[in-house]
Amino acid sequence: MAASVNGRELVLDILLQITRDGEYSHIALKNVLDKYQYLDKKERAFITRVVNGTLEHMIEIDYIINQFSKVKVQKMKPVIRMIIRSAVYQLKYMDSVPDSAVLNEAVKLASKRGFSTLKGFVNGVLRSVSRNLESVAYPSEEDRLAWMEIRYSLPQWILKQWLASYDEETVKRIAEEFLKEKPITVRCNLEKITKEELLKLLKEEGVTVEEEPAVPYALYLSGYDHLAGLNSFRQGYYQVQDISSMQVARWAAPKADDYIIDVCAAPGGKAIHLAEILAGTGHVEARDLTEYKVGLIRENILRSGLHNIEAVCKDATVRDEASIKKADIVIADLPCSGLGVLGKKPDLKSRMTEEMQKELASLQRSMLKVVKEYVKPGGKLLYSTCTISRDENEENARWLTEIDPKFRLIRQKQMLPGRDPGDGFYIAMFQRENDE
Repeated sequence: MAASVNGRELVLDILLQITRDGEYSHIALKNVLDKYQYLDKKERAFITRVVNGTLEHMIEIDYIINQFSKVKVQKMKPVIRMIIRSAVYQLKYMDSVPDSAVLNEAVKLASKRGFSTLKGFVNGVLRSVSRNLESVAYPSEEDRLAWMEIRYSLPQWILKQWLASYDEETVKRIAEEFLKEKPITVRCNLEKITKEELLKLLKEEGVTVEEEPAVPYALYLSGYDHLAGLNSFRQGYYQVQDISSMQVARWAAPKADDYIIDVCAAPGGKAIHLAEILAGTGHVEARDLTEYKVGLIRENILRSGLHNIEAVCKDATVRDEASIKKADIVIADLPCSGLGVLGKKPDLKSRMTEEMQKELASLQRSMLKVVKEYVKPGGKLLYSTCTISRDENEENARWLTEIDPKFRLIRQKQMLPGRDPGDGFYIAMFQRENDE
């Protein structure tokens, strides 16, 4: 059965779903890996690496192809373009795959997909790239933006934005961090298991585990095949959550019996973390907009085994009268441009635009305006995003204190990849004055 499935063909299908059909990379990849769970670990790792690598380095890959192809990348047929792109990624970044195998498989794939008349074209372009990879003419480092765009495969508008806020070395460090392969980060469910017991169990399951000195309940996992295939995961001994995202519950520091509303909670990492800290007391209401997202939260709650948390379908832009001044803590981790998680969601590099980012900053304000009303006098509001953007982060925090002086900004932090552990992430904590 497995022999009839061609890994490179699956790579092509996933990349087309993402770049042509608009599917999110993490969803497209997960769907295919879930469907073909029977493929061996090596094949699954190959598929994951080629898909993510092609997306991560796409700006550089297109730049290389355009030096050796008479037909420019954007003029190619989508199937041919994607076959060549993923082949160039393998030629440049995967020493374990012989160049001849990359070329042969690409030509076969073009033919199999009904483009046998273009076999010669595919072969010719890839042969030229293969022979001349070491002599590609990159932009001069003096042309700072053009060099950084190609070197880090980052759109110039993003680089300009970051260079306006941070020095060049910091921006380079962020960009480099996004291109590194990283283990998955999980948070140990200390209500169910001790960290020592979990470490022992994971090692028995053949998982490579590293600890994070800065956060005692965080672990880095790698070397496993399929997360849902691990008994430790199915038992709810840990939740997948980034280090930076774990800071939200640490900052919120809930007290026993607190009532907490998380207004955009899917897939539920922060809400579950808060429910764990409440240790069986209080109540967390984890909300999201669609039944699909609420379903994801419910799955994670079920695995966690917690009873002081529920998932509810509610729109954060619509005022919920029943919640006014009810919550001790409101968590507003709002939809954002995602520029802090480009290492995990590389398709955002080509998907996100400056215009969309402006619209998101405006959406965040309209949501904050609604959900701040759910905070009790004396209670806390935590606003967070997984982006690196002053408009979406510091400027929105400043705006909130201007439109409603009852909310005092207690602290805020922009976490940066390469400087801080984890993703690019922003948190601002406000306290509502106790006017009663």
